[in-house]
Amino acid sequence: MFKLLRYLKKIDYAYIFIILGVIVLQVWLDLKLPEYMSTIITLLQTEDVPNLVNEILINGGFMLACAVGSLLSAILVHFFVSQIGARLSANLRFALYGKIESFSLSEMNKFSTDSLITRTTNDVTQVQILITMGTQSLIKAPILAIWAIIKIVGLGWEWSVATAVAVVIAILLSLVVIVFAIPRFKKVQTLTDNLNRVTRENLTGIRVIRANNAEQYQTDKFQKGNTELTKNNLSVNRIMAIMSPGMSLLSTGLSLAIYWIGAYIVKDAVDIANMMVFTSYGMQVIMAFMLLIITFIIMPRALVSARRINEVLDTHNSIISGEQTTGDNIEEGYVVFDNVSFKYLDANEYVLKDISFSVNKGETVAFIGSTGSGKSTLINLIPRLYDVTDGAVLIDGINVKDYDSKLLNKKIGYTPQRGVLFSGTVKSNVNFGDNDADEETIKRSLSIAQASNFVSRMDGGVDGRIAQGGNNVSGGQKQRLSIARAIARKPEIFIFDDSFSALDYKTDRKLRTALNKNTSGITKFIVAQRIGTIKDADKIIVLESGEMVGIGTHEELLKNCPIYKEIALSQLSEEELQ
Repeated sequence: MFKLLRYLKKIDYAYIFIILGVIVLQVWLDLKLPEYMSTIITLLQTEDVPNLVNEILINGGFMLACAVGSLLSAILVHFFVSQIGARLSANLRFALYGKIESFSLSEMNKFSTDSLITRTTNDVTQVQILITMGTQSLIKAPILAIWAIIKIVGLGWEWSVATAVAVVIAILLSLVVIVFAIPRFKKVQTLTDNLNRVTRENLTGIRVIRANNAEQYQTDKFQKGNTELTKNNLSVNRIMAIMSPGMSLLSTGLSLAIYWIGAYIVKDAVDIANMMVFTSYGMQVIMAFMLLIITFIIMPRALVSARRINEVLDTHNSIISGEQTTGDNIEEGYVVFDNVSFKYLDANEYVLKDISFSVNKGETVAFIGSTGSGKSTLINLIPRLYDVTDGAVLIDGINVKDYDSKLLNKKIGYTPQRGVLFSGTVKSNVNFGDNDADEETIKRSLSIAQASNFVSRMDGGVDGRIAQGGNNVSGGQKQRLSIARAIARKPEIFIFDDSFSALDYKTDRKLRTALNKNTSGITKFIVAQRIGTIKDADKIIVLESGEMVGIGTHEELLKNCPIYKEIALSQLSEEELQ
């Protein structure tokens, strides 16, 4: 929890000092009230006091002033802690979002998407609640308890013993929360992650669920997760349920004990006044522990949340941006794979082994192979979505690890296997990120990507609305808009990770023809399953179980690569291949 305090600003520390001062003032005012009350009781019990009414009114006025001052102090403290809590939560969310943005795919695989969402929202809220409600209690409770105990010392050892017993019982109740509640709160947060996962799967896969009549299956899965979370919440709440009545019983019991003891030792007006003062101070001591109990109720879950937040913030990024800010010392678009091998973190076996080839500017290189052969993994090494385990990937003669990440990304137009669109318009999706494309460039990119026809039919054309995730366009339309986005960047290198899979053969052919005509001089990497998509490439690389088993043109591979010929014959006849 203390590690998160580094996200406080200077003004927050200033507020904390102000809060400390105001709380000391509030405690002083609270503890002055019994003194004035004692004076009034003594006056009432004393005979022949001149100006008795005036004395009572004066002391009563001081009591009222103390009460109003305490109220105003409490309001001021709550205002400042709310400011601190809101600002800290905003800083934490910003830090978490920025950290997640910097993650490579390796780090993303370490945390589930649902868990990251929960940590950024629910966990931050738990920390904010602790700061807002707990700061005042953690500062005020010890000051109030120690000050009140100092005040009551010497007023009567019998009453002091009764108060000490009450304090011991309060401490035992606090330990119950610490020992039994914290482990359960940790499980509650994990189960919340699971419930978010099930809900997210249900919402994103609703069409598949309905198509397979799996509504009941999903409902049962949600019910199972919901029931388990509910049981754990109830278990925690049962533990917490003993706190409030327990402290109330303790408070009432202490009052009765003080009065019962007082019935035996009170002899005069002074003793009566002392008993009333002791009762007030004793209640202040119990109040201090009640404040701590309130904090202990919300602290376990907040501590678990803080630990989960720190797990994200303290995660070491496996991919660090380099310092190279230029890459013009060799022909642009020149790419070399130098004896590249790769394996995932904590994996024993290599996914890619000893891959070596070079690509000149303007060449088109295609990758083909069976499912799981490492095609997508291989091209993901170029934009550093993963880093190579052994060997090196060079662009324009420079290792990609040495490039500043922004410059590296600027060189590459990347289109993933699954077209990803964002809520907004066609224009905002094509001109996405650090693009600075004008209207003409956007329309040209749409035309090359064979997207102009369906975009022109949308309400608003290039200003037509795109729903979240591109749910209002088809799979093929998503892919074409994603390709248009890559073209609009005017990069040195295109990467198409099976980006033509949702296109029909006619559109596929027209798109590749337009690409070759309008983007000559730009290096292209294409991953595809269809022979028709890649057979015109300058180089075709065949992968099998992470190894390069063939490289050459379509005709060359038909002659000397049995695996490529087998793939080709599974899609086309001998006549079509010739």
